[in-house]
Amino acid sequence: MRDQHNKCTQTTCWDHPKMAELYQSLADLNNVRFSAYRTAMKLRRLQKALCLDLLSMPMACEVFEQHGLKQNEQLLDISQLVTCLTSMYQRLEQSHSHLVNVPLCVDMCLNWLLNVYDTGRTGKIRTLSFKTGIISLCKAHLEDKYRFLFRQVASATGFCDQRRLGLLLHDSIQIPRQLGEVASFGGSNIEPSVRSCFQFVSDTPSHRHTQSPSSLV
Repeated sequence: MRDQHNKCTQTTCWDHPKMAELYQSLADLNNVRFSAYRTAMKLRRLQKALCLDLLSMPMACEVFEQHGLKQNEQLLDISQLVTCLTSMYQRLEQSHSHLVNVPLCVDMCLNWLLNVYDTGRTGKIRTLSFKTGIISLCKAHLEDKYRFLFRQVASATGFCDQRRLGLLLHDSIQIPRQLGEVASFGGSNIEPSVRSCFQFVSDTPSHRHTQSPSSLV
């Protein structure tokens, strides 16, 4: 596992052999015609390969809390990511020992997170990016995921400014981007989506002074 971690800090990230196999199997899905189905199938295959279909949101939140992941703009290095992922998969192993190989899962999930969020090969990703990746693929209802992720960028009063919403949308769009599906979701430029969201709120007369984007999720 140590060799994998070291190789992922190099300028060109080395993919774990099992990850390379996974990427090939995802590429095989490109013949699925409709983008929504194609993307969903890729996400499901990725989710199951990383065993994140076994991870409940409460368990994920417990791991975040255990490791003090409260400052969402803080950078996490490789060793911190490994520590968090190891805790997470050790918990999963306790109830799914026949499905979860902790060292392999840690390597695979680390590999994927770096490929998605560390395109500059710095060996670090933001805490918000880590949470976005894990929560997006965990076992939970979609609306619950939306609410959790929005709370990560909202103020204590439930409001979010354009910059913070932009950070969340940027991190979210990196997942379909890495799967080769970003064009189906409007491309990588999230600014129009941010402007549209705030324009919608400001153009709603009955909620003009009371509604925040948090009420939209």
